[in-house]
Amino acid sequence: MKKHRLLFLLLMLLCCGHTNFAAADTPRVTIGAERLFTPDYLHLIKGKRVGLVTNHTGLLPDGRHLADVLHRHPDVKLTLLFGPEHGIRGDADTHVANSTDASTGLPVVSLYGKTRKPTPAQLKEVDVLVFDIQDIGARFYTYIATMNHVLEAAAENNIPYVVLDRPNAIGGVYVDGPVGKQVGEPVTGPDQLPVAHGMTVGELALMFNGERAKQQLPQASLTVVPMQHYTRQQWYDQTGLPWVKPSPNMLTLTTAAVYPATCLLEGTNVSEARGTLHPFERIGAAWADGEKLARQLNSYNLKGVRFRPVRFTPDSIVDGVKIYPPKFLGQTCEGAEMVITDRNAFAPAKAGVYILHALQTLYPQQLEWREARMDRLWGTPLVRQQLQSGKKPAAIVKEWNRGLQAFQEVRQQYLLYK
Repeated sequence: MKKHRLLFLLLMLLCCGHTNFAAADTPRVTIGAERLFTPDYLHLIKGKRVGLVTNHTGLLPDGRHLADVLHRHPDVKLTLLFGPEHGIRGDADTHVANSTDASTGLPVVSLYGKTRKPTPAQLKEVDVLVFDIQDIGARFYTYIATMNHVLEAAAENNIPYVVLDRPNAIGGVYVDGPVGKQVGEPVTGPDQLPVAHGMTVGELALMFNGERAKQQLPQASLTVVPMQHYTRQQWYDQTGLPWVKPSPNMLTLTTAAVYPATCLLEGTNVSEARGTLHPFERIGAAWADGEKLARQLNSYNLKGVRFRPVRFTPDSIVDGVKIYPPKFLGQTCEGAEMVITDRNAFAPAKAGVYILHALQTLYPQQLEWREARMDRLWGTPLVRQQLQSGKKPAAIVKEWNRGLQAFQEVRQQYLLYK
């Protein structure tokens, strides 16, 4: 009886598209940070003064932080730490100031304040720069911008740059969204990416660096330490690696899966449920009707997702971390929750267009567009302008194809994994 019950549960998981576990005979993914200490790569940092760009996700699978390991290594001199958005330990939700790391006692330079790129003065005590941060796979998740700013600094100051590769949390297959810049323009940074790029940080580094030559920009002496046992089809929960929330509001892999769709609501006055335990999985407002919104969204019959009515009340503290004051703080919001039924069929970038269309259709008077923010998120003003002019979502999405095809051709040159 127990055997039949177990088989039934397994079949249910497969039918719902939630094969979110590593097979017993599948080896755990070995990340770049682990391989850095092997004979193949240790020479990159041995005897060198290292500047490390990392945060709380820079963990080895055994729980040790890379900064601590490098600090104690007899053949390495860790001299400086650089922190991205949310800080070196991932507990800040606003712009971050320079500080001192409590664990190593080393100075921490914030790359998410007035300074976004390491300066020549900061790099005087650095022989090699190392980057190790977990990304989630969306163009507007700021860690890849930090990675690219450091790449620029490495190129301009003739300092070797080592990027330790980690998985794309939402898989390395799904590529979608408008390409905001002119089609065919060299892909030298996040501004030339679609919403979902389907690449690892290492692959992105190779592309940004390689494409710099097309603009006659200096290239960095770049080494990507690749993963082992990683395939493009893997979601993070299939890698065998422990999940560490990459930022205060990126609580789970489900959060990451819907993030490319609902982060776009940062360009409106609608809540993306920051300030709750389901950020980005829910959307709503104090003036919305959850039943109507869910019904409208379900009428589009989007693949891999259903919407259900929900209520939530944003708070200023989430999972023990004080966050930037969310929309509708302390107010009850009605809205819709995204329920993923098949994550491999779900297309969040397209869903973002339909979500905005639903809100505009139901709440033309209440919906406010924060145009500059919206346009930065999409990478182009075109999507907002088309929605505001009454263009249908399907027609908007269809216009992405030419830019996506051009991007895919460039992307293919820099992929490391099958």
